[in-house]
Amino acid sequence: MTDPTSSSNPATAVSIDSVSPQTLVGKRVLSFVGEIYEDLELWYPKLRLIEAGAEFFVAGPKAGEKYNGKLGYPCVSDLAIDACEAHSFDGLLVPGGFMPDKLRRDPKVLQLVRDFDAAKKPIAAICHGGWIPISAGVYRGIRVTGSPGIKDDLVNAGAIFEDASVVVDGHHVSSRRPDDLPDFCRHFIALLA
Repeated sequence: MTDPTSSSNPATAVSIDSVSPQTLVGKRVLSFVGEIYEDLELWYPKLRLIEAGAEFFVAGPKAGEKYNGKLGYPCVSDLAIDACEAHSFDGLLVPGGFMPDKLRRDPKVLQLVRDFDAAKKPIAAICHGGWIPISAGVYRGIRVTGSPGIKDDLVNAGAIFEDASVVVDGHHVSSRRPDDLPDFCRHFIALLA
């Protein structure tokens, strides 16, 4: 198995073992939300990033709208996706669930992902969240993982698929499923720091 901590970046600024409650002070992270998002894949990173000092913003199709997760847990969006610009944030979280299949059809979502990618800002996708970077065209030649259900989609998009709890390649971090969230969050926090 490939070392999940390896990266095409020479080094990360912060070791994954040195995260403190102040590690991400001053950092702003954006996450997408929509109907039938994967509850744990949004809430676990949100709480971990806030715990590390980040400001966390959730953007949905409408601001102030309640979206229900696959397990029924609600999330109210802070912002409308249309009002977001990548330059206002330091990183992007793309949770899974059925939400990414709908949001990847939104040209603004795809442009945001391309803008984060062009600026080399961390993009973290988990499970079916990889559908959005696939549709944005930013995974060609990038080492990633994701739900086994989208492995063919990742490969067909030109990504290099690895079956690991977390894969970091440059400013991209990806994981397969909710069980991988501890590894996923440690590495996303390290990239953001």
